Amino acid sequence: MAERAPAAVSDNDARKPAASGEHPAADGPSARPESATGPADTTARANPAAPEATAAGSPDTRRAGGPDGGSGPAPRSKSASATTADATHHPATEPAGHPGPAGAPQATAPAEAADRPAVTAGDPDGGSGPAPRSKGASATATNTAPHPATEAAGHPGPAGPEDTGRPAPAGAAGHPAGGERLRFVGAATRRIARGIDLDEIVLGLCRATVPTFADAILVYLRDPLPVGDERPVGPVVLRLRRTDQLPEHVRGAGEGDAADPGAERPEPVPDLAGCAAERCEVRIGGPLAEVLRGVRPVFGDSSAARAALPELLGDDRPVPDRQRTILAPLRGRRRVIGAAVFVRRPDRAAFENDDLLVAAQLATHTALGVDKAVLYGREVYIADELQRTMLPDSLPQPTGVRLASRYLPAAETARVGGDWYDAIPLPGNRVALVVGDVMGHSMTSAAIMGQLRTTAQTLAGLDLPPAEVLHHLDEQAQRLGSDRMATCMYAVYDPVAHRIVIANAGHPPPILLHRGGRAEVLRVPPGAPIGVGGVDFEAVELDAPAGATLLLYTDGLVESRLRDVWTGIEQLRERLIETARLTGPNPPPLEPLCDEVLGMLGPGDRDDDIALLAARFEGIAPSDVAYWFLDPRPQTARQARRLARRALTRWGLEELTDAVELLVSEVITNAVRYAERPITLRLLRTDVLRCEVGDDVPQLPRLRQARPSDEGGRGLYLVNRLARRWGATRLSTGKVVWFELALPPHAR
Repeated sequence: MAERAPAAVSDNDARKPAASGEHPAADGPSARPESATGPADTTARANPAAPEATAAGSPDTRRAGGPDGGSGPAPRSKSASATTADATHHPATEPAGHPGPAGAPQATAPAEAADRPAVTAGDPDGGSGPAPRSKGASATATNTAPHPATEAAGHPGPAGPEDTGRPAPAGAAGHPAGGERLRFVGAATRRIARGIDLDEIVLGLCRATVPTFADAILVYLRDPLPVGDERPVGPVVLRLRRTDQLPEHVRGAGEGDAADPGAERPEPVPDLAGCAAERCEVRIGGPLAEVLRGVRPVFGDSSAARAALPELLGDDRPVPDRQRTILAPLRGRRRVIGAAVFVRRPDRAAFENDDLLVAAQLATHTALGVDKAVLYGREVYIADELQRTMLPDSLPQPTGVRLASRYLPAAETARVGGDWYDAIPLPGNRVALVVGDVMGHSMTSAAIMGQLRTTAQTLAGLDLPPAEVLHHLDEQAQRLGSDRMATCMYAVYDPVAHRIVIANAGHPPPILLHRGGRAEVLRVPPGAPIGVGGVDFEAVELDAPAGATLLLYTDGLVESRLRDVWTGIEQLRERLIETARLTGPNPPPLEPLCDEVLGMLGPGDRDDDIALLAARFEGIAPSDVAYWFLDPRPQTARQARRLARRALTRWGLEELTDAVELLVSEVITNAVRYAERPITLRLLRTDVLRCEVGDDVPQLPRLRQARPSDEGGRGLYLVNRLARRWGATRLSTGKVVWFELALPPHAR
């Protein structure tokens, strides 16, 4: 058998001095192909120029041992023709950190390949393990520098001037070695996994892929995306979710532009990402359905992909030939949820078989990320709906007080919490103001908050004193569990008396902003949190002057890791003073005031969710109120009609006299029939005329249809037909029956 000479190195490379920082000597031996019949030194004696070429090329040869240029043994090429012109890798084609080839690609006889030990790919972490053997290449291959635009974009360089569409040697230009592929897959999957919503995950796939792995990518997802164990019905529809590709000036640039401006430019690459179909309905049993069912990525020139790609992209959409397109199904945990198309331009090296494994990894991580994002989106939707139903959609606007509120979750990832606020209308134009805070900001906290809020509404409807309401809330919290604790502030404002009664259960104290701009922290008994048990709650009654603003809030507004509660309360008080100074003697508007209060929060002040309730006291003037105590006697109905007539005459509402006298007589007669203590009659003139009759009987009247033979039972029927609104409220001392009549146009 004839002796084989080692591959020759070009004279230019042989005479080229070592670059700055490169050592001509390496730790590992240089690669010398051995003959099947004798050692490599016999070939060196037969070709005197070979030692010089080998010595000159040894730095590049030795660097091929590991991906970071370690000192491992150089890979052994299978064989090559002795007439190879310039098979060493040109420095311009080596991207930063990319290992150069070990030597010229050579053709090897099968017997010689069997004598050599197997080597593995370099360490993905940049170690110095043995490098992979090249698969073989043409004996006349020459070096070609990549276009500067592609190097700037991070592209691997092309394999050579003539691409045959077959896989190029590992480590050659345009085809990363095994270690480089592993590093790329690791970096790409980390980038994909960082996304938490659908757009972030798809964007991570596109940005990680283009231009390192492909020049263009198209991502199709099912529309709509199935959630969890849902079984979609109807046809499978794929919709183009996102595309990404190289800029036009990079796609249209070729290698000849950098070497010779007058050289013939390659044919421009078609804008595949911009002309793909936006929507695709997968035909049952069609070629696209078969590829998606197969799960594994396929080359674009395979028989399955040639039929599936036109169905996905459209019949008139151009697709690069050969192995420059990969169709990868996206399979989630239970089903295929989409597909990704990776495309390389014609002047770039085609995909290798190993690139199918890379595409499979990218598709798998993307599909699992999409599944995660869909489930997260469902959880966010549930959290938003839960929070929306737990908090009031809108606040009531009772006479004598104006209300505004705000709620902020702890963070975007924690949309629900245990903070709540409420405003509950009470008899006599009074209103109950409630702010509470359950420990934590999770779904459990929100559920407990909803139960406590419902309990507070029920207790408020009984018109219990504030301290009594907190006592019953404490009992309810203990029934919910031993660790169900919350703080709460419960206040009742009376616009007629211009007074407010406040009871506290371990909540931060409220702040009262007076009309003149003075802000004070109200002194209320602190109390113990709800759920402790065995404690008493105290209530305090304070003045509520007209024009003053009461601010109820949770501790998330004033407490954080950067400040304690009392420091935050003082900062809130100063903020209110500064805001009131801007409006002069007039109180600031409620909505802008709430925004200004939340503006005091800094970047590190969002450790907890925040509930804020602002109440502007306007009150009801004493001249608009008429109040009487009446004894339960048979003459009381006539006395009540006379008193109501006088009040209406004083207010200039004579037009309502007949209706008011009739309705007052019916309600008073019913109270006199059962009451044992004095009856109360009150008329209030606000935006409506309101009449209230109170007695000591707790049973509420019910509207019923009287039979023709019945002597009674028609009083409430008349009230229901003539009044604008009416109702009955049970009190701790009895009940109140009320009705409202619209004012005449001139009195509004």
